[in-house]
Amino acid sequence: MNGIAFVFVVAGVVCALIGMAWGIHMSASGNHLMAPAHAHLNLLGWVSLSLFGIYYHLVPAAASGLLAKVHCAVALAGVAIIVPGIYMAITESGETLAKLGSILSILSMLIFLIVVLTSRRKTA
Repeated sequence: MNGIAFVFVVAGVVCALIGMAWGIHMSASGNHLMAPAHAHLNLLGWVSLSLFGIYYHLVPAAASGLLAKVHCAVALAGVAIIVPGIYMAITESGETLAKLGSILSILSMLIFLIVVLTSRRKTA
């Protein structure tokens, strides 16, 4: 595995490790206030990023070109912004980052849809 697929999978595993440590911390402290941010880190970070990486590995034609690189940048930025944004929203420090991260995350999935649909033509 290399290229975009590798970047996505490594980022996903890093998110999983951070999410696991965060979950253990919440459990040990008995404070689960940040569970929504933790859940988004696990779902968008570990699950989505890893699935993107697996797809790019299985469909190498999809990984070629600028769109895959844009997808990677937008997806990573989305996770990196939404998780602290949700933390800030929960602590009533503002919702701007959560909103921006949400927009980037849905844009990432839209880009992925385009990648999947267009890569089908490349492999058919």
